[in-house]
Amino acid sequence: MKKEKGAFAWIMEFEGQKRKFYILSIILAIIGALCQMIPFLMIAHIISKLLGGETNFNAYLVDCLIMAVAWLIRVSFHSGSTACSHVATFSVLANIRKQGLMKMERMPLGAVQQFGSGNLKNILVERIDSIETTLAHMIPEMSGNLCAVLATLGFLFWIDWRMALVSLITFPIGMLCFMCMMIGYEKYYKRTVVATKNLNDTAVEYIGGIEVIKVFGKAKSSYEKFVAAAKEGAASYVDWMRQSNLYFTFSMNIMPATLITVLPIGGLLVRSGSLSQISFIFVTILAMGLITPIINCMAFSDDIAKLNTVIGEVTSIIDAQEMPRPQHSTSLPKDHIVTLTDVHFGYNEKEVLHGIDLTFREGTVNALVGPSGSGKSTIAKLIAAFWDVNAGSICIGGVDIRQLSAEQYYGLIAYVSQENFLFDDTIRENIRMGRLSATDAQVEQAAKDCGCWDFIMSLEKGFDTMVGCGGSHLSGGEKQRICIARAMLKNAPIVILDEATAYTDPENEAVIQASVAKLVKGKTLIVIAHRLSTIADADQITVVDQGTIAGTGRHEQLLDTCPLYQKLWSSHICAKDSL
Repeated sequence: MKKEKGAFAWIMEFEGQKRKFYILSIILAIIGALCQMIPFLMIAHIISKLLGGETNFNAYLVDCLIMAVAWLIRVSFHSGSTACSHVATFSVLANIRKQGLMKMERMPLGAVQQFGSGNLKNILVERIDSIETTLAHMIPEMSGNLCAVLATLGFLFWIDWRMALVSLITFPIGMLCFMCMMIGYEKYYKRTVVATKNLNDTAVEYIGGIEVIKVFGKAKSSYEKFVAAAKEGAASYVDWMRQSNLYFTFSMNIMPATLITVLPIGGLLVRSGSLSQISFIFVTILAMGLITPIINCMAFSDDIAKLNTVIGEVTSIIDAQEMPRPQHSTSLPKDHIVTLTDVHFGYNEKEVLHGIDLTFREGTVNALVGPSGSGKSTIAKLIAAFWDVNAGSICIGGVDIRQLSAEQYYGLIAYVSQENFLFDDTIRENIRMGRLSATDAQVEQAAKDCGCWDFIMSLEKGFDTMVGCGGSHLSGGEKQRICIARAMLKNAPIVILDEATAYTDPENEAVIQASVAKLVKGKTLIVIAHRLSTIADADQITVVDQGTIAGTGRHEQLLDTCPLYQKLWSSHICAKDSL
């Protein structure tokens, strides 16, 4: 599915079983459009009777009843058409969203994070929702309006081909004005898109950073930035409207003014005897409703442009590169030893890991240390399959992780980072997400083991306390402990802790470390830490420096053989002594 297919061809890929509703919607719209012509014809018929001297009121009453019935049928069929198109459209939007979410499951987790949660939410919710009106109304209404135009034009040619052409004279003149209105469309439209995005980003930044803004006295400058973005957002539309307003006014007034040409030319033809009075009346009334349906169709031009823009944003997700994984594992690990062999990896073509060779033995505690930006977290995230390596391999139990199905592989890994997410649910259910089959007793035991019990029980509703969106009702340390409890409950054979105790106080950090030491017996534990005293007893410490391995061994060995580790340890000790 590519954007090159065209907007509607791409969208029709998501119709599923609801295509028949679009077809039914078009049929009902066409029938409704044909019924819409009947009142015009009946009015012309009534006028012809009046000119003929008809005085029987019942004759006019029948014509009025026919108009009323035609109007009711038209309204009913239009409502049915719109209802059917909405059913199909909601199905299309749901399928697009499902496709996007399913795609995210197959994308590298790091790539998903690079999109940004706000951007993904905006595309998959607001942007997709914004095309609902276009799809639900444009398909039936354009079908009905085009049918009405063709039927009216056909009837005009049947009455008198000369008057049919005369009734179209204002259309090309109005279209010329309309085309002038479209001059610079891409430039102006692009400006509105950029300005609107900048306004949204600035608003989110201003609201999200209001605490920092107030603390550092930057309210005025930050607000001025927001005001500037708001003014540019408004100006992008105002300037566009000013440029096109004159042409729009001429276009919308000239095109439907068919009587300007129909009345004088038709009058001359009637006077010359080449056009009957009855035909002139029919032509005059039909010509009045000829151009309006065309204008209604043209009103969707902006919606079509927006549709193309939204499709481009959605396809940026749906067509994103996937992590190649088999549906079923081609081989099974014989143990849980993690091996990295000549691993190379980079972000945006800039390599950050240069030929990493590492082995993490089963049942051991392994620490990754090094300066900020050295590549520690990147190694951990590659093991957790946030991305695939650019070169080399990562194996578990002798099996390349790319040969394992995503479901099986993620069952082997429990990953806890500095920034973890809690769902807007109870504490109990957030912990239970580590293993959905866990009982309440097992959830509570995991909380006890990770030092969460006391603070949870101090809350008014205990384990049934709602944590808020993203855990907003809890402190950073409390959220972190719940995330660790969730990871421990998963009971995965490989556990990765990326600065997992960064937000905890020293007392609880000691509790967590003691509980983790008990819970990871027999497991492969990989820890990233800046506080070197917390990993001094690790079975293996790996020093990472600028994407390479500067040293590997136990604490005492590295103090003797690795200058970088000596420097890190000395800085750590000095920092502790200065407190």
